[in-house]
Amino acid sequence: MVSTPSKPASAVLSSKRIFSIDVFRALTMLTMIFVNDLGTLSGIPLWLEHSRADQDFLGFADTVFPCFLVIVGMSIPFAIRQRLDKGDSYGQIVWHIVLRSIALLVMGVFFVNISDLNAAATGMRSGWFVILMILAFFLVWNQYPKREGTAKTLFIGLQLLGVGILIYLAFLYRGGPDDHLVGLTPQWWGILGLIGWTYLTCAILYLFLHKQPILLIACWVFFTLMNIAGHAGWLHALWPNGPRAWIPDNGAFNSLAFSGVLATLLLTRLQRTEKSQQVPILFIGIGLLFLIAGFLSRNFFIISKIQATPTWIFLCCGIAFIVYVGIYWLVDLNGKTHWFDLIKTAGTSTLTCYLLPDLYYSITDLSGSSLPKSLTTGGVGLLKSLLFALLIIGITAVLGKMKIKLKL
Repeated sequence: MVSTPSKPASAVLSSKRIFSIDVFRALTMLTMIFVNDLGTLSGIPLWLEHSRADQDFLGFADTVFPCFLVIVGMSIPFAIRQRLDKGDSYGQIVWHIVLRSIALLVMGVFFVNISDLNAAATGMRSGWFVILMILAFFLVWNQYPKREGTAKTLFIGLQLLGVGILIYLAFLYRGGPDDHLVGLTPQWWGILGLIGWTYLTCAILYLFLHKQPILLIACWVFFTLMNIAGHAGWLHALWPNGPRAWIPDNGAFNSLAFSGVLATLLLTRLQRTEKSQQVPILFIGIGLLFLIAGFLSRNFFIISKIQATPTWIFLCCGIAFIVYVGIYWLVDLNGKTHWFDLIKTAGTSTLTCYLLPDLYYSITDLSGSSLPKSLTTGGVGLLKSLLFALLIIGITAVLGKMKIKLKL
């Protein structure tokens, strides 16, 4: 077992909580639920939707996932600092990171296969498959109260039941056409799986390099250059018969997350030196530099979320920094945290919020019910999707009071 090293003053994060990170996460999750629901609408502006893989365009929906990855990176230093302060060894922290990542990868693999499910071969409609799958996720990864004796045995039993359901679903699953059926496959891992791989890589690198900020900057440079090299064809030239991506999207998601890690290091440094008032101007400046880099790189690469191009990375980093600084100014500098009380649950029960919409879609699909077209068209439809996102957050808050909350 590796012992916890002493903490030099230069490596210690500020103990002052940065509430704007929680608010940024909550707003991003609200937006994610909103844009994911746009698929149920018609007659809405194209700039709100995801762009096609070959389209040189940045839709509003294309900016949400990268902003979430930036938040993942911003949260990593605080999470690891908290565990180090508790006395956890490096080995214990690595094990925790691996377990969390595996959970996200498992969820991602299940989700990414849903669209290919062959109901006849599986013997189950996709709606029922999703309901059982999400039920199993909650059974396995619910944040059960700390109990001893009979209650603890019951909670372990529920977790084992959830594992059993997932194994059963994995065994049952058949996807693809009747003449070419396949089982569960990673494919592109799904959103949750991509977050899992990104978190695994960035959290472990931060754990072992957090005392050397220059090496953390080098990590961001490495992943960014890997992405550029992949899209420029340099990696293919080095290994003509190699895979299209040496790591998931050649480091695109790691680059986004490490920009968040570096943002937290800058924030906490300014807090320690009592220069918090400088955060807005510095972050706006960094955001503008990212935007300039994005517009310049457009001469070489299109803007594409699906392809995870360097242009997309730079532009989304710029947007994330500028949006965050507005939240920071409101929340941390002017104490307006209460303005966001309505959605704060989305910042603390993020995974629960993410899963609940799919539960709703599956239930409505199985029941054959649908909203009138007048409620799913144009501006009225957009209002419906916003209210739907707020409703999901509200349900998540109620479930939390009932001790039903996913915690990896």
